[in-house]
Amino acid sequence: MPHIRSAARPNRRAARPNRRAARPNRRAAEARPRTVAAAPPTAVLLTVVGALTLTACGGGNSGSSGDRLRVSMAFPPAQAMSPYGDDAVTLSRLSVIEGLTRLDSSGEAKPALATSWESSRGDRTWTFQLRKARFQDGKKVTAEAVARSLTAATKASPQPRVLSDAGKLSARAKDADTVAVSSSEPDALLPQRLANPSLAVLSPQAYGKGDKVTVAGHATGPFALTKVEGTVRAKLDRYDGYWGGSAKASGVDVTFTANGTTRANALRAGSTDIAEYVPVSQASVLEKSQVHEVPTARTNSLYMNTERGPLKDPRLRAAARAAIDSKALIKSVYEGYADEPEGLLGPGVKWARDKRVPVEGRAKAASRAEVKKAPEITLATYTNRPELPEVVTALQQQFERAGFEVKQVVRDYARMEADALAGKYDVFVQARNTLLDTGDPVSYMESDFTCKGSFNMSQLCDEDVDEAVSKAAGTEDTAARQRAEVAAEAKILRTDAVVPLLHERFIQGVADEVEGVSLDPMERTLVTADTHRG
Repeated sequence: MPHIRSAARPNRRAARPNRRAARPNRRAAEARPRTVAAAPPTAVLLTVVGALTLTACGGGNSGSSGDRLRVSMAFPPAQAMSPYGDDAVTLSRLSVIEGLTRLDSSGEAKPALATSWESSRGDRTWTFQLRKARFQDGKKVTAEAVARSLTAATKASPQPRVLSDAGKLSARAKDADTVAVSSSEPDALLPQRLANPSLAVLSPQAYGKGDKVTVAGHATGPFALTKVEGTVRAKLDRYDGYWGGSAKASGVDVTFTANGTTRANALRAGSTDIAEYVPVSQASVLEKSQVHEVPTARTNSLYMNTERGPLKDPRLRAAARAAIDSKALIKSVYEGYADEPEGLLGPGVKWARDKRVPVEGRAKAASRAEVKKAPEITLATYTNRPELPEVVTALQQQFERAGFEVKQVVRDYARMEADALAGKYDVFVQARNTLLDTGDPVSYMESDFTCKGSFNMSQLCDEDVDEAVSKAAGTEDTAARQRAEVAAEAKILRTDAVVPLLHERFIQGVADEVEGVSLDPMERTLVTADTHRG
């Protein structure tokens, strides 16, 4: 999502062609209450939800310029800091916004604005107890305000992708400090879902007429967004009323710089404290102490069109898979800053390695003679991640050696997403954060590989895959769900609709004197209340 911000971060929901079959309903979990105990209101590393901002609001403390952080971020605002698109992740990474829950390093839901929760009605209704907190405009965080924020997200257009596989959500205040969130289908992952940056809790003052939502000064995080200058820069000031205690830095000055070389040079020159997503080609220009590798939940994969074009033939897809040399890509393009593919779920999903099952039943690869007779294939990717065009060039050479005739298409992601979702490319290479939506890969599997998936670039519709993913989605117990997810992974890989190429390691550039930067495999946190110059 891909982040995309998480890989050009394809978070926007696009219209999908009608599919051949409906996704099976999730299996209902046994109707028994579950309770999560409260955590003390310490300054946690937040992984929480979305927001929007345009103008300055109060609540901050600008402090002296000497203790402000300077951050160079890779992705400019794409939707004017909307809480319902990719910009919500940016606001989460800057600790502006929060939701009811946050995710820990294993993807489990932990307390944020909610201190505890329990389920009922077979995971159709979850009841959340709220902590004592205030919005950055001074208003109290109440159950009514929470319900309003969640309701607004369900009515947003386009709807946040995290809700696309959740059934119909509704929220209501039970009393001042208790909110009930219900779904039309059993949803064992609802607490994780509510940690998504697109489901931020905002003050009632954030909501204007029509669809207008203003995040600036109306969120709950330790930093308040006070100024946005288009797609160039933004200013954040410390919010001293934060429930977890005041941030150590008095504010954050953000520069949006799409060029990775420019970000790296700014860190080397001392004009920024944090350089987000340093390209691997620039790692060598930085001091070794400034380079921080992050094994991530992001997998760079090749998505093949299973519905139309030459690769509709599973034997040609198998031949394309056999032609790929991942080791060469890692060495030549990523200079070693990547891991060989283990499956869809890489090293950032630590539990997957020990649970993984063999992939069985793949089609036999077409012969070279058969490949040479096939029509030309279109191999596409986007420019927003600097390594991907190089990957596509290397892949083209590998495919041509196998007998394929290849045409390359490389453009900005925003100009390609609709065509990719409509199946206009034979092969699309993208980087996807497999934990982006809910911190659990079943959401990624549903959106990318099921018949009704909202982000199904392979146009895959396979009954066995849908059944396996549905089983995982309806499994309540965490260990059992993880076993079901690796079984679903094997079913997906069997189709050759997707071929993992490698698992990225992010490089975050951090100045030597800066402490407390969050190196988050799930890409939801970066600057936290603890981040400061020592």
